[in-house]
Amino acid sequence: MKAVRTDRELECPGIDAGLRARGVELMTLPDGIPEAELMAAVADADLILMCYTPITARVIDAARNLKGIVKYGVGIDAIDIQAAMRRGIPVVNVPEYAEETVAEGAFALMIALAKRLPAITAAVSRDGWIWPEQRWLGCDISGSTLGLVGCGKIGRSMARMAGRGFRARMLGFDPGIDAATMQDAGIEKIDDLHAMLGACDFVSIHCVLNEQTRGLIGGRELACMKPSAILINVSRGALIDEAALVEAIVAGRIAGAGLDVYSLEPLARSGHPMSALFDRDNVILFPHLTFFTHEAMRRLEDDTLARCFELLEGRPVTIRSRDPRLRAQTTGVEFR
Repeated sequence: MKAVRTDRELECPGIDAGLRARGVELMTLPDGIPEAELMAAVADADLILMCYTPITARVIDAARNLKGIVKYGVGIDAIDIQAAMRRGIPVVNVPEYAEETVAEGAFALMIALAKRLPAITAAVSRDGWIWPEQRWLGCDISGSTLGLVGCGKIGRSMARMAGRGFRARMLGFDPGIDAATMQDAGIEKIDDLHAMLGACDFVSIHCVLNEQTRGLIGGRELACMKPSAILINVSRGALIDEAALVEAIVAGRIAGAGLDVYSLEPLARSGHPMSALFDRDNVILFPHLTFFTHEAMRRLEDDTLARCFELLEGRPVTIRSRDPRLRAQTTGVEFR
């Protein structure tokens, strides 16, 4: 058996060792590998493991022995699932390993910006001390209004932290979740995204990326936000019109942003669409690592190996995701 794991920059020693211990020949490939090289590498592969590298129809068609595609992570927008389904090749992700972890990361970005930690720590590092001048004033989470764009498990975890933990008022926009479910999580359901954005001191994005949500937060939506509001995104970069976001921050139309995800990764200090946001003390640019904790990585490695072994042993692979793109599969899958 042969497995190819892309994106080896994301170190997963447990996955690599677990596969090799089962006698699997493992090839690891770097992020950004050209499609033609990936096609050659997977030509005789039984299994593809991916995180960020696109798995296109051409790559899938080139893998003549392929038994399955495992996303060791959550988002599946880089996989041509229709091409896999045409060949009866199961696609599976690991949706539950970092729900609390990513919510904690989003909350950390929010509270750091609310308390002006980047600006103050930079000033102290430069000057040794600062005094309580108006320019260093932060704001409280308690008594503020936090709007969630997407109220799935991560969004509801964020609501628990900010609402029940810090007594913030919680609003939520999510056409796919009913008001009763939101109410149980302490969230007031809002059907008008623009109205919600205008009411919020903080906005945190927690929805999946698909054709309906791509560019969901654009120039019009950013214009609805208060000049004092802070935007958090730990989901997918393409949910936001990033050019519009850069313009809004540079012009001071919103107060700041905490970002962990970008349409084009990795970031770069120059030549990147988001380069203008480097060195701004009202912006935190995190390198897509809110998921990266000891506990979450243990869960990710264990679940990934379990899915790999199901596929390699010819058993139905367990699908735990509620994503309709994965739930539409009919071959070689078992839904939980």
